[in-house]
Amino acid sequence: MRRRERRKRQTLVMQAYTSARYTPPMGNHSYPMTKYRLVPERLLAEGILTSEEIVEPQPIALEDILRVHTPAYVHAFLNGTLERKALLRLGLPWSRQLVQRALAVLGGTLGAARTALRDGIAANLAGGTHHAFADHGEGYCIFNDLVIVLRRLRAEGGISRALILDLDVHQGNGTAALCQTDPDTFTFSMHAANNYPAHKEHSSWDIALPDGTTDEQYLGRLEESLPLLLKRARPDLILYQAGVDVLQGDRFGKLALSMAGVGERDRITCDFARRAGIPLAVTLGGGYARDINRIVAAHCQTIRAAKTTGSCPGVSVE
Repeated sequence: MRRRERRKRQTLVMQAYTSARYTPPMGNHSYPMTKYRLVPERLLAEGILTSEEIVEPQPIALEDILRVHTPAYVHAFLNGTLERKALLRLGLPWSRQLVQRALAVLGGTLGAARTALRDGIAANLAGGTHHAFADHGEGYCIFNDLVIVLRRLRAEGGISRALILDLDVHQGNGTAALCQTDPDTFTFSMHAANNYPAHKEHSSWDIALPDGTTDEQYLGRLEESLPLLLKRARPDLILYQAGVDVLQGDRFGKLALSMAGVGERDRITCDFARRAGIPLAVTLGGGYARDINRIVAAHCQTIRAAKTTGSCPGVSVE
């Protein structure tokens, strides 16, 4: 069985959704928007994914966004009428291209989730916008793709229970707030304690780490937590927010993981989902290293881990 499993894993096709063609004007903004173009380019150049595996998503329907976000906020963003204070809180300059990109990113996470339910593993080469609340966006997050997708899947009968596994350096405060009254969604956030957001919401389970947490400390906490998560969440699907801002030296992070440590985090997480037989949809999340190449390398490492250790439907791990 192990030999059969290994053979299937080597030939696994993994679909990944890209919204790279939607590139809003950013000026001298600190947000690394170019990573969304560079990641698929590098995945192709390194042979991690083929051109057939990287596909463009369909934009999500307005009704799906309105299951999660208030009409006033949604229409103000779509129409470009957000107040200045709201735009400052969001942290991104509004443009028509930003609207197109936001809708495509949501479609990418929905496509990844649906594909994961079919194939066991899939990814959105963007997404993980976990700071978006019902009535506003913040921290570069416009709409909460994770929660929007879960509610869409439930509306069409695709899933019942879900786990949002958030390993970005920042707490998924918007996700936590949106899911606090949802008994079928388990939210897990392992993040830097002394970092944005200043006010933390209550996830189903939060692990707040001290500044300077290293590979050994981080990976130890993660490996301890995953089996307990499985028992508590009992999910039909895992949405994995795989932010790489846990890297040492990240401008907006306070942890100290090495590149190899982040890769091991991803391998452990993807292997956990595979062994449990739970479909896994990966979203990229944050990453703000001063060197854009370091961000891109870390995100590509996540996708490599997903493809090589991710779920293989119908294969036992006995």
